[in-house]
Amino acid sequence: MNNSTVCLASATVCDGASCVVPEDDFNTTLSVVLSTVLTILLSLVMFSMGCNVEIKKFLGHIKRPWGICVGFLCQFGIMPLTGFILSVTFDILPIQAVVVLIMGCCPGGTTSNILAYWADGDMDLSISMTTCSTLLALGMMPLSLLIYTKMWVDSGIIIIPYDKIGISLVALVAPVSAGMFVNHRWPDKAKIILKVGSVTGTLLIVLIAVVGGVLYQSAWIIEPKLWVIGTLFPLAGYSLGFLLARIAGQSWHRCRTVALETGMQNTQLCSTIVQLSFTPAELNLVFTFPLIYSIFQLIMAAISLALYVAYKKYYRKNNMELPEGKGNEPVPESTFQKVNEGFQPDEKHTPVDQKEKF
Repeated sequence: MNNSTVCLASATVCDGASCVVPEDDFNTTLSVVLSTVLTILLSLVMFSMGCNVEIKKFLGHIKRPWGICVGFLCQFGIMPLTGFILSVTFDILPIQAVVVLIMGCCPGGTTSNILAYWADGDMDLSISMTTCSTLLALGMMPLSLLIYTKMWVDSGIIIIPYDKIGISLVALVAPVSAGMFVNHRWPDKAKIILKVGSVTGTLLIVLIAVVGGVLYQSAWIIEPKLWVIGTLFPLAGYSLGFLLARIAGQSWHRCRTVALETGMQNTQLCSTIVQLSFTPAELNLVFTFPLIYSIFQLIMAAISLALYVAYKKYYRKNNMELPEGKGNEPVPESTFQKVNEGFQPDEKHTPVDQKEKF
């Protein structure tokens, strides 16, 4: 039987329509290079994130851990459960569900700290939550995968590469502790490293998108269900995180902080773990999901931040336009500060006479 019209010229075995083609050495080499570069760049990003942590403030939040406990419940309670519910509801492939769960177990990244600053959040809490969730991910990510993938693992549909995921986490989370030490001993150098890490994080996202697109071209042809999950997942994280923090009695600025830390995941970490843990055939099915999540989490965060800034300007403008006169005294800004602590200035920057006036 002539198989010249079916099999490629480079095929080593042909049997009807079945062919065995030698593995593409270029793609194999590029995949190894990508994994190595991703690991190095992400280690630098995680190291720079540690350089942003002040040990004294971090230990202060550990001593009064209520805010961190709420964040922990959101990060490793709400997010993995939401990922599991979305995966089952939309009936995606088990391997895709695993990546959705990995994304849900990833800690917040440096982007959440920047957004918390712009949203008048609690910066100390934001950085402490990011650091704690990053360190706790070493145990909580494998535990969450063990709990939520049991139905697929027991049936033999998938095998979770716990060893590879664990090694990846240790290799990528350890630099955070080193960064904290550098910031404690050499704070000036830590500031420089932090700037380099911010640029590296942007470069890392671009590299993942470009090189991943070359290696796993078919990964971009995915079912609409993954796009829907990539849209709903961050939205659920922001909303549920804010709601749970409010139920727990946290102030408004802390609610915004917890919401951002819950919905804003470290997608670079997820992409690197996925790249290091799964085979090329599996990556063709899942590689683009972290990028989809990254796009929609940034879009939703930008919209929320724009609405918040517009609301803040509108409120302040109304206060300024309030007419003064007999029986009409201007409402002091501190009245709103008591309602929304996100606008409350730091006491050390408030003049003594102004504090006494209010």
